Amino acid sequence: MTYTMRDPTAEASPLMRERLPPPATLANRTIGLFSISKERSSEFLDEIERQFASTGATLLRFEKPTHTKPAPESLIADIIGQCDVVVEGLAD
Repeated sequence: MTYTMRDPTAEASPLMRERLPPPATLANRTIGLFSISKERSSEFLDEIERQFASTGATLLRFEKPTHTKPAPESLIADIIGQCDVVVEGLAD
């Protein structure tokens, strides 16, 4: 069976996007830790933040107002404008 990865942001008109290569190192990079506001996602990101603390990266936290709706465009713009790498917390 063949699987096709699609960008989930526009189901009406699916868009294929190439995966960006990961940076060789996280030193001197900005990592965004993005909680979608589901239960325990902040706890998950707290642990990720502790583990990334020694990488030499700058860590920024972001959070959606609610997990039931898409993130506001202004929040997405902030993340894109400030971060080199993003980790999204989807815990329950």
